[in-house]
Formats: sequence, structure tokens, C-alpha cells
Amino acid sequence: MRLGALFSGGKDSCLAIHRMRPFHDIVCLINLVPKSVESRLFHFPNAWITSFQAEAMELPIIQLETEDNEESELMNLSKALKLAIQRFNIEGIITGVVRSRYQASRIQGLCDRLKLHCFNPLWLKGPEEILGDVLREGFIAMITGVFAYPLDESFLGKIITAELAEKLLELGRKYGFDAAGEGGEIETTVLDGPIFKKKIEVTDYEIFYRGYSGIFLIRGLRLTPK
Repeated sequence: MRLGALFSGGKDSCLAIHRMRPFHDIVCLINLVPKSVESRLFHFPNAWITSFQAEAMELPIIQLETEDNEESELMNLSKALKLAIQRFNIEGIITGVVRSRYQASRIQGLCDRLKLHCFNPLWLKGPEEILGDVLREGFIAMITGVFAYPLDESFLGKIITAELAEKLLELGRKYGFDAAGEGGEIETTVLDGPIFKKKIEVTDYEIFYRGYSGIFLIRGLRLTPK
């Protein structure tokens, strides 16, 4: 089946693509760039990098900007899906949704109206499994956003390693947040992995942090051979 992938550039959407690749033909990426961090449906920090990730994966990408309200987000997602049907003849989509019934129900509703299949290969996976998959499959995922106590500035820009994953899981159990960031506590940007033909190197960045909320804003990058 020809599938498009809803793509944020983070670990979940990359894992979802990787899970579906053996069974289906992934023909394009679909990315909506929110104008604000308030977006409930779409990933915000460093969203511009998805075009470089698409180049690294050697896949075409459909990108549309959207306002940070539900009506605009759903309208623009519908527009992007229609473009993917027209340009790439997709028959379904892949999402990296894990537990958000809000995201899943709205995306499924659009797919039903457009007669598209919807695959959620990470649905209901726990943080241990998500972080374990990131490490086992060889994804290089950088933490580019933290939005929960006690995640401080020291986490920003860190690559998820086995040691860091264990620390996140420990803190998640102690303080009651999802260590894989399903509740928006953590955002990631993937720089390399098994679905990438080239890897991404960060060449410039800024950190903005205040009150257990901050982002690692990537200002420059380059693609390099693997």
C-alpha cells in the first residue's frame, strides 16, 4: 500500500515510519508547521528542520503552515492529505500517535472522510518501550524541548542514550510524567537513524529556558554522508 507519513521530525514519527517500512511503500512525508508552541496537534520546536530530514531520507515532503487553533489545524491537515493523494496517490497514512485520543480521533475522522487507511503503529506503547526502541533501532534523537518539572536546562541538546533514557524513566516514575514525552513534557529532533540516507549535524543553536520550560533552537545544520 502507498502511504504518506505524518511527520514531525521527532522520535515517534520516525519510529512509526521505521515500523511500517517492511510492509508498505512510504512515498511522502506530510508536515504541518504551527505558527505557535500552543499547537495541540502538531510538533513545534525546530519544525523547519523536517525539510532537511526529508532530504536525508530521500523522500518528498508536503509542508503547510497552520494557525494554532483546532479549526485551522484540521482544515490544513485535510488540505495536505488531499495534496498527498493528488501528487503521490497515497492510500493511507502513518502517524506517530501513542496515547492521545484527541489526535487519534481527529486524524481518523479526516481519513474516514478522505477514504484513507490510518496506521498508528506505536499506539499504547509505554515510555520504556518507546525509549528502548529508539536505542535498539539506532535512532539519534536529540532533546530539543522540555516542558515539565524537574526537567531543567541540562537536558536540552542531549542525545538520548541508555543512561539518559534510564534517568528520564526514573524521574518520570518519581514525578509522575511520561518519560517519553507523550504528554508534551519532552520534544525531540531526530538527526540520524535507519530510515536516513544521510545524517544531520547541528552547527549552530540557541537555548531558551525559564521555569522548567525551554527549547534548544537549532539555528544551523548540515547534511553529511553516512
